[in-house]
Amino acid sequence: MTSETATQDRAPEGVLAQPHPSPWAQRLRRFGYAERPRTDTRERLVPPFPEPGTRMWQSLGAGPRLSHLLARVSGWLGPLLVAAFAGGLRFWHLGTPREVVFDETYYAKDAWSLLQFGYEGTWPDAKITNPDLLGHPQTIPLSDAPGYVVHPPAGKWVIAVGEWMFGMNPFGWRFMMAVLGTLSVLMLCRIGRRLFRSTALGCLAGLLMAVDGLQFVMSRIALLDLVIMFFALAAFGCLLVDRDWSRARLARALPVDESGWAGPDRQVGEKVGMGWRPWRIAAAVFLGLAAASKWNGLYFLAFFTILTLAWDLGSRRLAGARRPVTAVLRKDFGWSVLTMIPVALLTYLATWTGWFLSDKGYGRHWADNRGGTWSWIPAPLRSLWHYEYEVYQFNVTLHTPHPYQSNPWSWLVLGRPVSYYFESPKFGQDGCHSTGGCSKEILALGTPLLWWSACFALLYLLYRWVLRRDWRAGTILCAVGAGLLPWMHYQDRTIFYFYAVSFVPYLCLAVAMMVGAFLGPPGSSEGRRMWGAVGAGTLVLLIIWNFIYFFPIYTGMTIPYSGWQARMWFDSWV
Repeated sequence: MTSETATQDRAPEGVLAQPHPSPWAQRLRRFGYAERPRTDTRERLVPPFPEPGTRMWQSLGAGPRLSHLLARVSGWLGPLLVAAFAGGLRFWHLGTPREVVFDETYYAKDAWSLLQFGYEGTWPDAKITNPDLLGHPQTIPLSDAPGYVVHPPAGKWVIAVGEWMFGMNPFGWRFMMAVLGTLSVLMLCRIGRRLFRSTALGCLAGLLMAVDGLQFVMSRIALLDLVIMFFALAAFGCLLVDRDWSRARLARALPVDESGWAGPDRQVGEKVGMGWRPWRIAAAVFLGLAAASKWNGLYFLAFFTILTLAWDLGSRRLAGARRPVTAVLRKDFGWSVLTMIPVALLTYLATWTGWFLSDKGYGRHWADNRGGTWSWIPAPLRSLWHYEYEVYQFNVTLHTPHPYQSNPWSWLVLGRPVSYYFESPKFGQDGCHSTGGCSKEILALGTPLLWWSACFALLYLLYRWVLRRDWRAGTILCAVGAGLLPWMHYQDRTIFYFYAVSFVPYLCLAVAMMVGAFLGPPGSSEGRRMWGAVGAGTLVLLIIWNFIYFFPIYTGMTIPYSGWQARMWFDSWV
C-alpha cells in the first residue's frame, strides 16, 4: 500500500484525500499555516444531511434496531411532535371567549358574505349585528348590497372555510386560523431542518414559534395577518427546496476526474441551465395568495424574487462561472421573472373569481361604459384596477388615531402590544375568586424573552452575513426585512404591532441559529459543548417559562387583578 493510498483510507467521509503537500506548503506549515481540506464541489453546492445518530434513543432505553428506526424517521417524527404540541395549545378552548373580538367584526362577517354571494355584502352597525350573531336563536342580518372593503379576499376565503364547516360562530371563524397556526409550526420545523441541515435546530425553531405569544394569539383570532405569514412561510420553504433542486442539477453536470472528484467548471457554471423548477412556481402561487390576503404580502414577493436570484448568483459562482452575474442574467433572470411575477399575478386574480362572477360586487361595473386609452383591456380588469387603486389610497393615507397604534421601530422590543379583549369581572362573577376583582384579557404580545433574544440574534446574523458570508444568515435577514422594512415607509400611518406576526417565523430561525452557535462548531471540546448546551438549554427553558407566565393574558383567562397588573411589565403595555 502506497503512502497516498493510506492517506485516502484515513480521509474523513465527504472529504477527498489530498496528495502530499509541496515543499513550499511544508515550509508554510512551520509558521502555523494549515491548508483547507479539498472538498467536492458537488457537496458544496448541496451539502448532504448528516446521518442521524442513535445515542439519544439508546440513552432512553430503546434497543439498537428501534434506535436506528427512530433515528431514520426523526426528520418527520420530531416536527410532527412539535406541531402536535402547538396544535393542542391553539385548539384549546378555541371558541372562548364567545365574543366578536377586535377586528373579527370585519373579517368574520366578510368571510360569511363571500360564502353567500361571492363578494362582500353589507352589515348593520356592529352594536346591532354582534348580539344577533351570538344570540339564541341566531340572526344574521346580511344584505346583498355591495360593501366597500379595503383588503383582498383570499384571507377571508380561508376564514370562510371554517365557517362553512362549523357555522357562523366564534369556533367556526377561528378554526382555520388555528389550523394555519399549527401547520406553520410544522413547516418551520422542516424549513429549519433544511436550512441548518439539523433536525434538532429545525425542531427548536418550531418549538420557539409554538410558544411565541403573538403567533399563538393570532392563531386563535380571525384576522388576516396570520394568513399572510402562513403563505409567505410556505413560499419561503418552497424556495429553499428549489435552491437545493437547482443546485443539484448543476452538481450533476460537473465533470468528474478519474479519482471521483468534481471541481468547479466554467462551462457548467455559465452555460448549463437549471431546468424545470416546479418549486419556484409553487412559491409564486403562495406569494400570490399572501398578496391576495393583504397588500403588504406584495413585499414578500419582491424580496423573495431578489433572494432567489441572489441564490442563483452564488450557485453559478460556486459551480465555476467566471462571470456569474452575466450567467444569471442570461440563463436565470428571465425565467425567474416570467415564472414568479406572472404566476403570482394570476393567483391573485383567481382569488377575485367570486367578485368577477357577481353583478353586485363593489365597483364591479365601474369600467363598463368608459373608454379611453386602456379600453382594450377587459372592463372587469379595469374595474378591479380602479377598485384596488382606491383601496391602496385608503391604506397609505389612513391616519385615524388609535390608542393601540405603534411605530414599527418599537415592534422588536415590544413597545406597544394590542389588547383585543378586556373585561373586569367582580368578586363572584365569571369565575372571579379575588375580593380585589379580576381581569380577563387577550393581549397580542410576543413572548418577551423570545423577542428580546431575537434582537441579539439578528445582530449575530448580521455579523455572520457581512463578515463570514453565511448565506443562511442573509436569507433569514432578508425574510425579516420583507415583513418589517416596508412599514418603515409608512410611519405616519395608523399601524399596529400585530402586523409583525408576518416575520415571527424568521425571528425563531434567528434565535435557533444563535442557539446553534452556543453549542459550538463541529469538533469543539466536550467542555465547550457542555457549557454551550447549558446556556442554550437555559435560554430555551426561560422562554418556555415566559410563555407559561403570560398564558392567562393570551387566552382571556380570569385572573386576579393583581396578577394581571404584575404581568404589565411596562406602562405602554396597559
